[in-house]
Amino acid sequence: MKVGKVAQVLFLGGLGRSGTTLVERVLGELPGVCALGEVVHLWRRDLRDDERCGCGAPFSGCAFWTAVGDEAFGGWRHVDVDRVLALQTAVERTRHIPRLAAPRLAAPLREQVSEYAGYYAAIYRAAATVTGAQVVVDSSKHSALAHCLRWADLDGDLRVAHVVRDPRGVAYSWTKTVARPEANGFDAMTRYSPARAALLWNAHNAAFALLARCGVAVRRIRYEEFLRDPRRAVRELAAFAGLDVAEPALDFLGDAHVELGPGHTAAGNPMRFTTGRVPLRRDDAWLTALPESQRRLVGAVCAPLLRRYGYPMRPAGSPPAGSPPAGSPPAGSPPAGSPAAGSSAGRAFVREEQR
Repeated sequence: MKVGKVAQVLFLGGLGRSGTTLVERVLGELPGVCALGEVVHLWRRDLRDDERCGCGAPFSGCAFWTAVGDEAFGGWRHVDVDRVLALQTAVERTRHIPRLAAPRLAAPLREQVSEYAGYYAAIYRAAATVTGAQVVVDSSKHSALAHCLRWADLDGDLRVAHVVRDPRGVAYSWTKTVARPEANGFDAMTRYSPARAALLWNAHNAAFALLARCGVAVRRIRYEEFLRDPRRAVRELAAFAGLDVAEPALDFLGDAHVELGPGHTAAGNPMRFTTGRVPLRRDDAWLTALPESQRRLVGAVCAPLLRRYGYPMRPAGSPPAGSPPAGSPPAGSPPAGSPAAGSSAGRAFVREEQR
């Protein structure tokens, strides 16, 4: 592995569906910033499966990633993907976080973590060298990876932007079926039940609090606050990463929209392929679409951190207790499958349920 340009690494952490892809895309528009996407998935999805880069080209045909591979490893052909994935399985698991958070690592684990994190460090340095960036952004999100990177030789210190979103919104988002366009429509993103999503939300967010107690610079930002005042949020995150942003550099960002150009993101939410003017607005569909029983369940499971992060137990806009979720047929409507269900109202209900 080569030693290239030194750059600050900004790791975006949190549970998926919390808005990290949008935060990364916006940061990636700043001068001096190179946004890499979710590098944690590069080994399998890109090196092995040759999925599409955010620019639209297959990974193997992307000039940016080819240059990064040449700079970091003398070419991607020199990377033993099976070895990297074996190390990932051995050290980058949520259950290993208590050991990774210890003041010292036992020799066998230390060697594995150092080797695994070294692959990421090489990519970060190479991306900075290829682009001349001052800040390299990795939106891998995984808390266990962030704990591994704590032990990496990154030249500069690791800085983590901990992105949180109301867990009820996160839980609702995980119930949706979302296609992965980089897989040419043949694959969909993982889905979780609201209960499972609530447990994961607790675990990952608590892990980033633990990372901060280990001495890593961690700055928490609520996704809702990012959307409320994006220019202020971007300035603060840039300053946290050590980047001085002049006001003209934010011309791409309005109060309620952002202009996005193509990027070279290795993996992530399908939104990474979006370019042009993108509206910045909250997705609060969960307030009415997530059944009351599930909203209550997620709220109860996540209550301690929900309060710590400043989220109300009963947010404004929630329907009254006992109200049916959005899309439910009116009282007295014929059951699905009955002749009356073939009416326009019945068909509309079926379409809503299939989303």
